[in-house]
Amino acid sequence: MPSGAARRVAMVFPALIASAPAIAATTPDEAPADIRVVGLRDPEGLLPDQHAPRAVSAISTDFISKQAPTLNAFQLVNLLPGANVSSTDPYGLSVSSSLTLRGLGQDEIGVLMEGAPQNDIGYYYAYPSQFADAENVRQVTLAQGATDLDSPTVGGAGGLLSLSLDDPRAKFGGLVDLSLGSYDQRRAFVRIDTGTIGTTGLKAFVSYSYSRADNWRGAGFDTRQHVDAKLLNEWGDGNRASVSVSFNDANNSLYPSPTLADWQAYGRGFNLDKHYSDGDTNYWRLSRSPFRNIYVSAPVHLNLSDRLALDSTTYLQFGYGNSPYGTQIGETGNYLGTEALGPVALPGADADGVATVLGNFTGDQFRGGNVSKLTYRAGAHTITAGLWFDYGTDRVLQTYTAIRDDGHPIDPWGYRDKAIRTADGRLLAYENERTITVTKGFFLADSIAITPRLTVDVGFKGVDVLHNGRNYLPGPQSKVRFDSFAALPRAAVRYKLDDRQQLFANVTTNFRAPDEYTLYNVYDGGAVAGTGTTGLKNEYSVSEELGWRYIGASLSASLTGFHYHFRNRQLATVIDQGGALINSTINAGRQTSYGVDGEIDWRPAKGMSLYVSGEYLHARLDDDLPVGDDTLPTRGRHAVSAPAFQFGVGGTYDDGRLFGSTALKYVGRQYATFTNDESIKGYATLDLSIGVHLAGLIDAQRTDLRLNAINVTNPHVLSGVEAISTNAQDTIGRNGTPIAGSAPAYYIGSGRAFMATLSRAF
Repeated sequence: MPSGAARRVAMVFPALIASAPAIAATTPDEAPADIRVVGLRDPEGLLPDQHAPRAVSAISTDFISKQAPTLNAFQLVNLLPGANVSSTDPYGLSVSSSLTLRGLGQDEIGVLMEGAPQNDIGYYYAYPSQFADAENVRQVTLAQGATDLDSPTVGGAGGLLSLSLDDPRAKFGGLVDLSLGSYDQRRAFVRIDTGTIGTTGLKAFVSYSYSRADNWRGAGFDTRQHVDAKLLNEWGDGNRASVSVSFNDANNSLYPSPTLADWQAYGRGFNLDKHYSDGDTNYWRLSRSPFRNIYVSAPVHLNLSDRLALDSTTYLQFGYGNSPYGTQIGETGNYLGTEALGPVALPGADADGVATVLGNFTGDQFRGGNVSKLTYRAGAHTITAGLWFDYGTDRVLQTYTAIRDDGHPIDPWGYRDKAIRTADGRLLAYENERTITVTKGFFLADSIAITPRLTVDVGFKGVDVLHNGRNYLPGPQSKVRFDSFAALPRAAVRYKLDDRQQLFANVTTNFRAPDEYTLYNVYDGGAVAGTGTTGLKNEYSVSEELGWRYIGASLSASLTGFHYHFRNRQLATVIDQGGALINSTINAGRQTSYGVDGEIDWRPAKGMSLYVSGEYLHARLDDDLPVGDDTLPTRGRHAVSAPAFQFGVGGTYDDGRLFGSTALKYVGRQYATFTNDESIKGYATLDLSIGVHLAGLIDAQRTDLRLNAINVTNPHVLSGVEAISTNAQDTIGRNGTPIAGSAPAYYIGSGRAFMATLSRAF
């Protein structure tokens, strides 16, 4: 995903958790006494066995294969404790997203796929509609708090979302999915597995999918073409190496986000215009976002000896895309930075020299890196040491392109060779910058088995982030540089009360370096409208968890208490900058959060599972917020986008012929401003699915027919906060200064949709 592109998104389809059973068994050479089931007998159970000394949940193929195949990773984790997924698009095709964990936004959540980072290098967002197709995902794991020490992510106070792709099959075969749904939705997916290739031990799969759906509200439609591939080799005692590739080509229409006043006036009718009229900047084709991305990951695991193992993951990313908007510019009165320009020739200008054009916000991004670690086992100690290196470039341009008489852009991609230029041949640009980001890290840890029941982990991670950039616009700023280092110690303990119960506790530190956008000047009308700064400090947090787990044959449960303290809390928002909606950051000072997560899974009969999750969250700002020469009275206020209560209720059923699932999610009130003078009410969504296994009725091949009903009750709600503000109403500061309010923007919850899928394996 090109960094800086405005992506306002949400997901609607909630999901549950599935897992495979954990069974204690003997080897053929051992005595067969005392074989006991200590995990899940039923493969459809919804609460997986976990043994890490931190809160972790997961979903696997057993559940994913029963859901609508358009679901992305954010949607799949919606029912897990602490996960708040806003809803704008029932099918998950929109690249807008809003996922928070324990009230922490997605720029605070690390995302990995096959061990490779997926977060935007410039703004730390992740865009799940670009990830692998659901049919190729083996498991999605969510750590709500503490991340893995070796995870190659910047930030992560909000947790870690990890996707593992399915391995290629040992035998030749394939899978075809065909789907039809509401709003003229249609999708085709085909996957081919090579099986083991000769005597090489290599096996591979490649898949292709095409999806299309009309916008469920307003004009426009979304398209997505996607290719996944994986090549794997396994040899010796646990050695394996793989290369996986995901390519995404999509073109998405914008769902505009209203203010509260817009919502009260127009409701779901707050949309872009369906037809073009002369000078119409609100025409839907002027807000249609094309983008292409490719992700490559090559993880390797080598057992160098009985005690020593090497794990290494090399990764690459390439991406280019445009987040355009309609605007008007004149032939005169233009500037490049602070430089006044002479007349500019504008195609389609009217008698007053004004033309409606496509405003482009393009990002051209490369990222590559490697994370490697050695693990050595010596007696009671398991010692891990590793290095991480990451290099990325991000080229951001805000230019203008002519449109035709019917409103169609001559180039929706915003390529430079078709952009409007000044009389002397330079790009007419509102922004023009390039940033190189270099991240270097090291980590060292020791896991000590004090007794067979008690394990203590200690570790340290050091990370240095360097932003080195160039502002190409004329003005007082040319080169920018920001270099910061964070020291991140941690410790954890796990104690087995018995074969079924565990206690765990951890103390973890995290940081978030300021994003690249904060470094650059913003120019408006030849003047400096916003000054970039290198004086910002890293956000730094200390978090603690105390948890209990129970793993039974028919009942499993977990309960986790958590506490966070933040310094220089950085909150992501979206601002209008020259017509483009771009990501920005607000420093909210100190913040304290604490709460409780819980989940229970009961499996009363074979093939049946009932699941309940919930969270209580107390998140408060500890400082007043500086605004100009005064401060807003924000101390003690609720944190934004941090609902105090969430709960989910779900279940699955599969008797070998019929199967289905249900998912109900409630999210409480969410504040949109630091002063808490505007908020949205709590709301609930309900998703249902039903299907039939046709194998045996037609032939022996796996054939499934399923119907997914998304957001069945169709509530007309605002589902989340897209753009926060300091205060919505005019407010008097602590020192008596009037501070003008600005309206937050919100996501409109998606409408009801139905989707039927026929799946056939061969």
